[in-house]
Amino acid sequence: MLELGQGNDAPAGDLIKDASEATFMADVVEASKEVPVIVDFWAPWCGPCKTLGPALEAEVKAAGGKVKMVKVNIDENQQIAAQLRIQSIPTVYAFVDGQPVDGFQGAVPASEIKAFIEKVSLLGPEGDGGLADAIEAAETMLAEGEASDAAETFAAILEEDAESAAAFGGLVRAQIAAGDLETAEATLNGATAEMSKTAELEAAHAQLELAKQAAKAGPLDDLRAAVEANPDDHQARFDLATAMHAAGDTEGAVNELLELFRRDREWNGGAAKAQLFTIFDALKADDPIVLNGRRKLSSMIFV
Repeated sequence: MLELGQGNDAPAGDLIKDASEATFMADVVEASKEVPVIVDFWAPWCGPCKTLGPALEAEVKAAGGKVKMVKVNIDENQQIAAQLRIQSIPTVYAFVDGQPVDGFQGAVPASEIKAFIEKVSLLGPEGDGGLADAIEAAETMLAEGEASDAAETFAAILEEDAESAAAFGGLVRAQIAAGDLETAEATLNGATAEMSKTAELEAAHAQLELAKQAAKAGPLDDLRAAVEANPDDHQARFDLATAMHAAGDTEGAVNELLELFRRDREWNGGAAKAQLFTIFDALKADDPIVLNGRRKLSSMIFV
């Protein structure tokens, strides 16, 4: 079986082919019992087909063996089109284990094609479908700002493995990145008690808390000016750190909180230390900002 995670070395001829009524059973139905097969129903006179077809082929090739693609000219294969009730083109079906399981009609944006291929690639009939590779792909989407596609991919992974803390946490982080904090909070609240204790969900929860704070952050320049005018204005410094984090300056936010802790570690019930831990929890444990921040905080605590 071809699974997620294979190298991009599958010959294009093995990945993409034209099918006829005589070969449809072998090329689609039987082949989909080994690896998902994308079927593109098209016709030479169809304008949108000329755009969608090459875009599909490019994504299938990029997937490197995770899925295959079969093209069916409905003018030459009317019986297949009739059996599958193809009423307009382009129409795309995904076959898994001999059955159509998903699909769409019409030309769609490249991002939707990519997300569709990623989702279908998780539906292989055997094994785990290469979920680790799928999670990595979704994380890449999220890092590149494609929050919607990442969320769809994480959700598809959860359909295959509802206990995947990495996918669950990733889904919440994608929802946060999309600015949908209410949905992110609802998703977190839907986690089991055991799942909630995982590092992935604790990180997602920390990110959600920081995102909520960011929504209330004051003007960055005004807060910086207030701190410069009165370095002992602890609330202004705390708010400045919040605004800096919201603006993407995580390292700067950590430095301001460390300075606040140095000046008054007990201020507001130890708020600086608590906020530092929230930021640390939202990042990967080996992030340089976390490592340096924890080291500096420890040096102050054990002075």
